[in-house]
Amino acid sequence: MNQIELKALAKINLGLDVLGKRADGYHDVRMIMQSVYLYDTVRLERTDEPEISVASNLRFLPTGEDNIAYKAAKLLKDEFGISGGVRITLNKHIPVAAGLAGGSSNAAAVLFGMNRMFRLGLSQQELMDRGVKLGADVPYCIMRGTVLAEGIGEELKVLPPMPKCAVLIAKPPVSVSTKTVYEALDSREIASHPDIDGIIDGLETGDLRKIAGCMGNVLEDVTIPMHPVIEEIKQVMKDAGAAGAMMSGSGPTVFGLFESRARAKEAQKIIREKALTRQVYVTNIHSVRRNQDVHGF
Repeated sequence: MNQIELKALAKINLGLDVLGKRADGYHDVRMIMQSVYLYDTVRLERTDEPEISVASNLRFLPTGEDNIAYKAAKLLKDEFGISGGVRITLNKHIPVAAGLAGGSSNAAAVLFGMNRMFRLGLSQQELMDRGVKLGADVPYCIMRGTVLAEGIGEELKVLPPMPKCAVLIAKPPVSVSTKTVYEALDSREIASHPDIDGIIDGLETGDLRKIAGCMGNVLEDVTIPMHPVIEEIKQVMKDAGAAGAMMSGSGPTVFGLFESRARAKEAQKIIREKALTRQVYVTNIHSVRRNQDVHGF
């Protein structure tokens, strides 16, 4: 195999709770992660030259050693003494620095693709063990589907699949620093925690309304005061009939869960008319068939 093309999926957080800060500077979290059918295309090609190269359709994206996809390729190349090189082409559609794990998903695709292309023989768990060295979300982006994440996000447990629904994703034109958000969270007491167990109950019964009613993200209390447009977008989605709407990760992206795709499209139209953002997409939940290829790429 000399080349492979993969879909690197975005993720949303159905629930995000922070339990405390650890001595190593990371935070203990309890989150429910869900992959959605919004994706970057990651193309890998073997080369005779030993170098790793990265190209992207986004001019502002770093393509050298600072790029997480580059780091993923280097990690396996160094460990397994791969003599040839690899050319990585990222066709980005997932909004960048948006709380959707686009970079982590790119890295996961590179790990998976190189494992196949160079016949390294690594299991899914072995890929995940290497992925956590690159970022806390990378192991999940290898697993995908509906998953409970604990620890720093690397302790993963597969949950019942999310009921089918339309997902509206809107990324306002503001930038959020995850580091800044967590630092601000550390300086205050968390007043309200999301009902993670309630979401799991809703997943077990396939009850979208129960899931939506239990959703919550403790980071909203930090990010929304910095960027009130996030709350505006949430309200538009709710007014248009979303079962629930919430910020994903540290933001600024907002997602809404809709029983009707038509209502999701109506909310998309209103968000555009109000000029809250141009990056707004209607998509679907992505489910992993665990009895097939465990990677799902």
